[in-house]
Amino acid sequence: MKKRYLALVVLFSAWSMSAQTVLTLDDCRQMAISHNKTLQIAQENVKAANELKKAAFTQFFPNFSANGTYTWNEKNLSLLSEDKYLPVYNMSANGTPNYAGSWNNSWTMVNGSPVPLDASGTPFNPKTNPEKILWKNYALLPKDAMEFDIQNVFAGTVGFVQPLFMGGKIVELYKIAKYGENLAEAQKINREHELMIEVDEAYWRDESIENKIKLAKEYRILVAKVEENVKVMIEEGVATKAEALKVRVKLNEADVTVARAENGLSLSRMALNQLCGLPLEAVYALNDENLGKEIVVPQLIPLEQALGNRPEVTALTQLQNIAKSNEKLMFSRFLPTIALSGNYLVSNPNVYNGYENEFGGMFTVGVVAHVPLFHFGDKIHTLNAAKTQSRIATMQLEETKEKMQLQIKQTSYKVAESMKKQITTEDNVEQANENLKYATDGFEEGVISSTDLLGAQTAWLSAKSDNIDALIEVRLCNLYLQKSQGTLQSPMASNNNNQKSIKK
Repeated sequence: MKKRYLALVVLFSAWSMSAQTVLTLDDCRQMAISHNKTLQIAQENVKAANELKKAAFTQFFPNFSANGTYTWNEKNLSLLSEDKYLPVYNMSANGTPNYAGSWNNSWTMVNGSPVPLDASGTPFNPKTNPEKILWKNYALLPKDAMEFDIQNVFAGTVGFVQPLFMGGKIVELYKIAKYGENLAEAQKINREHELMIEVDEAYWRDESIENKIKLAKEYRILVAKVEENVKVMIEEGVATKAEALKVRVKLNEADVTVARAENGLSLSRMALNQLCGLPLEAVYALNDENLGKEIVVPQLIPLEQALGNRPEVTALTQLQNIAKSNEKLMFSRFLPTIALSGNYLVSNPNVYNGYENEFGGMFTVGVVAHVPLFHFGDKIHTLNAAKTQSRIATMQLEETKEKMQLQIKQTSYKVAESMKKQITTEDNVEQANENLKYATDGFEEGVISSTDLLGAQTAWLSAKSDNIDALIEVRLCNLYLQKSQGTLQSPMASNNNNQKSIKK
């Protein structure tokens, strides 16, 4: 469709040097849809919503990540502040500690059991007073041996987190993203329908003015002919100058009507050019073959089907679904979350086999659970707010459906009224034509005055003008009925349907 739009723009560029081009209603619709920036923004919103839906779907899968760090430290790590001495036990042959062989303390018998004596000769319990033990041997723990080189530290991890149970959060977030895509698509379709209404109104307004200009020029020819006849009658002495002045006034009025209509056509054409993306000063002819063609009145369909077709209802339904999913999302905050995690850790210095300045690592696998306990009613308040928003969305949908039902009834009545008006104006045109014929014949035979003939011509002009308005009104009312029933299709959709039917 963009290629056709570009071709039409190129065609208009060379228009000043070529024959005048004829535009159809479908041409104007297609150019407007291709040119309209608001519609292009709506299409981009659909693409963005689709990407957000894809992004939400990825949350069902594990999240892999890698991290690395390097740290330089001024000082090394030491476990001892100074050299330490560690008491050493002598072991008996049976593998038990040899207290007598390890301690320098003297011993005494208390209640038949050996008890060690401290330096002052007082018995003591070595379990409660181990500081009174006098050791024979000590092992030296030098401070340097317990010092670790941490001046250059490298660490890294590669792992994943797989959600197992998130309380329904991921499911509802994906649903919200899907509803958002449907909402954007419905808004785009609604904008297309609104744009087509604007284009059709501008097109038929131009069509009406063009036909009325033609009608005004025909009327002027009739009045000019009367003026010529009156001049001849004055020369013959059967008419007065007063009659000539009356005819001249009518002729001037006809000139003013033509000029006013041509100015109105220029302004109306600029409005249509702006919608179609054409130069404001572009001049074209509209295809008026369909104006007099009998129009097929769209059939009324069941209200539920009509409401289901409306993009506004679809949009509000998606908003209702989003509100319900948001309510479930708020409820999921009360539920625990469980996730599986796995990692491979690597570090330098390597602490897994002594302490060496080389890389070493290990695998870890675990399950993480988070259970919310209490947060001063925060989750309850947000849940109540989500429930309120869900009820509001439901009420808005119901109210809109009620208004749309009334709109469908009103537009159907207007269609019937416009059809009756068309039939009536067509009858009036026939009568006006017949009356004008009789008046013209009578004027030429001298039995009817010029005033009566001018009156018949004015009535003919009024009847023809009313008929043009009625024809335009029928088409617009049928357009509004299609819009209210959701059966209005854009040129792109119509072309796709035609291509499908051809393939079948």
